[in-house]
Amino acid sequence: MQYKYQYADSKRFNRTLPTYRHLAIAHGIGLPPAFLLAFKAVRRTDCKIMDREWLTESPDDTFALGVALGRKAAAGDVFALIGGLGTGKTLLTKGIARGLEVPDEITSPSFTLMEIYEGGRLTLYHFDLYRLDGPLDLENLFFDEYWEDGGVSVIEWADRAGNRLPRRHTRVTLTRIDPNSRRITLEHFGH
Repeated sequence: MQYKYQYADSKRFNRTLPTYRHLAIAHGIGLPPAFLLAFKAVRRTDCKIMDREWLTESPDDTFALGVALGRKAAAGDVFALIGGLGTGKTLLTKGIARGLEVPDEITSPSFTLMEIYEGGRLTLYHFDLYRLDGPLDLENLFFDEYWEDGGVSVIEWADRAGNRLPRRHTRVTLTRIDPNSRRITLEHFGH
């Protein structure tokens, strides 16, 4: 059985419910109404339990979505980011870092593969797997040990990790719609 709530834009949303705050509280994430494109509550299957989808209309919107995700993040959370070049993976990561209250400037660790940011509410482990040829290249990284350490892991180009992702993770797929707009889908596995 599948439930689907479609809100194409904030005007339709505001006619559907008295205020955005009610939906934000009900769905547990505080975002401006323009972000909410669709929410699907999916019957529990093997391990994927729900999808959420947003349409961001500017880089600021993508960053703000990251901030909201970072504020909700808990120790041990793993965000597996998937999307092509220029879809906003690093920008979303910067927002997650802001939501975690990380004081440092976040950069893409394309050449170092991983950066550790401490000093926030939780430690942020930021991986960028773009330069890897496949999951076998992760053997020397001790990749798996970081999400067992009580911080939050964000993995850009997570599709290159193959089956090395933890059973419990959130897949974030970023799709470019036009130069400013992105469709961002969250899929929770093992939660």
